[in-house]
Amino acid sequence: MLRPYRLALCLLLAAGPGLAETARPVADAPLSAAEFEAYATGKTLSYAQDGMVWGSEQYLPGRKVIWAFTEDDCQYGHWFEDQGNICFVYEEDPEAQCWRFFREATGLRAIFMGADGGTSLSEVAQSTTPLNCPGPEVGV
Repeated sequence: MLRPYRLALCLLLAAGPGLAETARPVADAPLSAAEFEAYATGKTLSYAQDGMVWGSEQYLPGRKVIWAFTEDDCQYGHWFEDQGNICFVYEEDPEAQCWRFFREATGLRAIFMGADGGTSLSEVAQSTTPLNCPGPEVGV
């Protein structure tokens, strides 16, 4: 059974260009692992696609991360560099999800390096406040 965050990603990627934003031409080179780490560590960044908030990720020291799709459980993982990509692996999904990050005037832009090659997310907010991760089914 697919986890909700994995299912959402699969549905988005399967939707093709109708829903997935087509990648915009990139003038600058993608961020290196060191540049990405310097920019993101200690922050919680929120990302949107086509103006709709998609989710937020908290970047911790040691290349650890906590990701949450909007109104979903937190997923714990880590990131690493692979051939110029920033790849994420989460505890409940061993398959790496690789992105290229670009610095823009309004923040980061991330392009998914999967089969569709067109999913693009833009940073829409950043803070130093940790994600609220109470755990699944709290209070049930």
